[in-house]
Amino acid sequence: LPVSSSRIKEDIMYSTKYVKPNSTSEALEAIKSLSEGKFLAGGMTLIPTLKQRLASPDGLIDISGCKLDSISDEGETLRIGAMSRHVSVAESAVVKKAIPALAKLAEGIGDRQVRNRGTIGGSVANNDPSACYPSAVLALKATVNTNNRSLAADDFFTGMFETALEEDEIIESISFSKPRNANYIKFPNPASRYAMVGVFVAQFDDGVRVAVTGAGEGGVFRHKEMETALSSNFSAEALSSINIASDGLISDLHASSEYRANLIKEMTKRAVA
Repeated sequence: LPVSSSRIKEDIMYSTKYVKPNSTSEALEAIKSLSEGKFLAGGMTLIPTLKQRLASPDGLIDISGCKLDSISDEGETLRIGAMSRHVSVAESAVVKKAIPALAKLAEGIGDRQVRNRGTIGGSVANNDPSACYPSAVLALKATVNTNNRSLAADDFFTGMFETALEEDEIIESISFSKPRNANYIKFPNPASRYAMVGVFVAQFDDGVRVAVTGAGEGGVFRHKEMETALSSNFSAEALSSINIASDGLISDLHASSEYRANLIKEMTKRAVA
């Protein structure tokens, strides 16, 4: 039978250059030689994007060989290399001792296949509005360390799928401040395990930070009213009188904005309890 021209077009394979450098400086040099190059970390977002023909870079720079997968306790902070896989964070004795909530968060990401390939740096750089890690970065006063500067969490996330990263920057590590107490609770989509709403609560000597993911139209955000209430009284009861507005929250086939507003309050109360 004759094949239509549209079918022929769909079956065309696109060529791309693949480079695996040994350092971030080599990776940056490699991408400068490309017109539309992309950095490849775990590939959990990029590979599906390529399969759907939503992107067609002329080169992929695989940074898995750049030695960015170390995890270390540095006293007041916990430093995690950008190429550390979710499973490494979840199973790390260092993470479990320093910030148990962070290990718990990593353990609940996606499925086993995703946790064995996905990386913390890739997740944070992508800033998916339903990803778990951005809430930890924001709640734990993290610092995102790139090849040429350090960015405070409050300045890093700028919108849905948007960050303060520039084209010539690669995340090398993330330094998390150690809290007195912390917990992460999410209401997962039953199929993808992405957070329909996820809340990371962290208590420090100078107050409490509450970061919400999966709910905001602009991506991850801090909820200042709940932070104020919990800083005065760190208990689930302190949140009882707070009304969560649905304005600015995502409404889709999975949950309405009003339902997500209810989940934000409920997930926060559970995290605190």
